Amino acid sequence: MKLGITGGIGSGKTSVCRIFSVLGIPVFFADPEASLIMSTDKKVITGINEIAGRNIYPEGKLDRELLASLIFNDAESLRKVNSLVHPVVFDKFLKWAEEQDSPYVIMEAAILFESGASELVDRVATVYAPVEERIGRVTRRNKLTREQVLQRMKNQLDDEEKIRMSDYVINNSENDMIIPVILKIHEDLITHLNS
Repeated sequence: MKLGITGGIGSGKTSVCRIFSVLGIPVFFADPEASLIMSTDKKVITGINEIAGRNIYPEGKLDRELLASLIFNDAESLRKVNSLVHPVVFDKFLKWAEEQDSPYVIMEAAILFESGASELVDRVATVYAPVEERIGRVTRRNKLTREQVLQRMKNQLDDEEKIRMSDYVINNSENDMIIPVILKIHEDLITHLNS
């Protein structure tokens, strides 16, 4: 069984996944995997350069800032890069999931619904946090400006839409306890698997 975990930038998906890891559930992190693919897969590198219309791998290393400025300001370029990278990520996830021997596995992906990865999982949990908390977390963590964070948020489905399509919701605002909610989801999945 596969659980997808999603949520907007800065919602706390990684913290939630760490708790699932402590419960012995393996987690596949789609975003770092996509970054690795964009840095190592020759076909993807060629495709990204074609989309950019120039070499954005000076000295063989991806210029992430240049890529971000290109794709987060142009919906068509973003769509093209995603359609190049996502199938490779999905393939890696499915192979990885086959190798696990836990009751279920998790795919953590910021754009689970937008990318089509939600089709690969049996259930989805959305991690939610108020927008201002998320902006604060990301500006502290990633050294991005408020405007850059808002630009990235615009390229993701809004929280209400994600929540509507999810089986579980984890409210990760600073006033909420997430561990009991995660334990309840874990128990629900184990019960479902045992029935």
